[in-house]
Amino acid sequence: MTLKGKKFLLGVTGGIAAYKAAQLARLLVKEGADVRVAMTEAATRFVTPVTLQALTGQAVWTDLWDPRVRDNMGHIELSRDRELIVVAPATADFLAKLAGGLADDLLSTLCAARRSPLLVAPAMNVEMWENAATQRNVHTLRGDGVHFAGPAAGDQACGEVGMGRMLEPEEILAEIEALFQPKPLAGKRVLVTAGPTEEPIDPVRVITNASSGKMGYAVARAAREAGARVTLVSGPTALDAPAGVQRIAVRTAEQMFEAVKKLAPDSDLFFGVAAVSDYRVKNRAAQKIKKGAGGGMTLELIENPDILAWVAALKDAPFCVGFAAESEKLAENAQAKRAKKDVPLLVANLAQRALGADDSEVTLFDDDGRHPLGPAPKLELAREIVAHVARMLAGEKRTRAKA
Repeated sequence: MTLKGKKFLLGVTGGIAAYKAAQLARLLVKEGADVRVAMTEAATRFVTPVTLQALTGQAVWTDLWDPRVRDNMGHIELSRDRELIVVAPATADFLAKLAGGLADDLLSTLCAARRSPLLVAPAMNVEMWENAATQRNVHTLRGDGVHFAGPAAGDQACGEVGMGRMLEPEEILAEIEALFQPKPLAGKRVLVTAGPTEEPIDPVRVITNASSGKMGYAVARAAREAGARVTLVSGPTALDAPAGVQRIAVRTAEQMFEAVKKLAPDSDLFFGVAAVSDYRVKNRAAQKIKKGAGGGMTLELIENPDILAWVAALKDAPFCVGFAAESEKLAENAQAKRAKKDVPLLVANLAQRALGADDSEVTLFDDDGRHPLGPAPKLELAREIVAHVARMLAGEKRTRAKA
C-alpha cells in the first residue's frame, strides 16, 4: 500500500464531478491514507459534507471562520501536517483563483498558504477548458509547480463531448501514487512493448500468444512513475494506457517491429515485454478459409523478426531488458536467452503461474546472478524491476567515472 500513513487534504469545488470526490476519498482511505476534506460552498450543492465525513471518518471543513480551529487560523492549521493537497474537481473558476493568487474562501486560502505540493484534477465544459484565459491559467500553474491530473476527453454532463472531463477516481489515485514514487529515471526516454501480437491466417483467424499485456502495462506505468518519458507499443489488449504514457497500437509482429525501429534509436531504455509471435503465416488468405468436409489445414509459417535482438544489436543501443515466459527449466532457459540476445538484464517467469493473472513472481538474471521477486502484484514487481534497472544504470555511471 504505497499511500499507507500518508496525509492528504482533499479539496472539493463546485462542479458536477464532485460526486467522484467521494469515491476518491474512499479509495484513499482504503489505501491506508489519512484524508482531511475542505469544500467550497458551491461544492456542498453537489455532495454533502456528511457524505465525505462518513467516508473519511473526519470532520469536513467549509468555513474560513470556523470557530473549531484554534485562533481561527484554519488556512494554516488544516494544511501544515498534510503531505499533499489534492483538489478534485478543480473548476475553471478555482484554477483562475489559484493562478491569480486569490484567497477568498477556506480552500483557496489553504492552497495559497500551503507548504505541501498541490495536485489538481480539472473538470469543466470543453469550451471552458479550451478558453484562452483557462489555458493561460493552466500554463501559469504548471510553471508554478502545480501538478495536473487530466483532464480527459469524453462525454460531459452538459451533453457535449471533448476535453474537460475529470479523470476517474482510480486514475487520479494512480497519479497521486506516482507523485510519491522516487524518480531515478527522470529525463530518460523509455520504450516498452507489451501484449500479444496477432498473425492473420485469413480475415477472421489469427495465430497469437496467450498474453493479457498486464506486465508490460505495469512496467510502462512504473517507468513513468520513476520520472521517464514513456512510449508503449502495444499489441491487442483490453487495457487502458497508463496515465501520461503515449501508446502506439499495433497488431502484428511486423507492425510492432516497424514502430520499434523508429523509436528505439532515440530511447535510453528498452523493455521488451511483449509476447511477440515467433512465426507468421507465409501466404495468408485474402478471404475466409471455408471448413472442409473432414479435412485438415496445413499452414506454412515463417519466422518473425527478433525485435529484442535487433534493438540490442544497435550501435548505440538503449539499455535493454528482455522478458521470457518459460514453462520449464526457468534458470537454464532464461540464461540461454539472455546470452543469445546479449542483453544486460532478463526477467523470467513460469508462464503457467502468471498468464492473465494480476499477481506473479519473476526472477531477474544479470551479471551478478539471479534475483527472485514476488509473489506480488504485477505493478509492485514492475516498480522493483525499474528500481533494479536504475541501480544498474547508476553502477554503470560510477564505473565510467572511475575509468
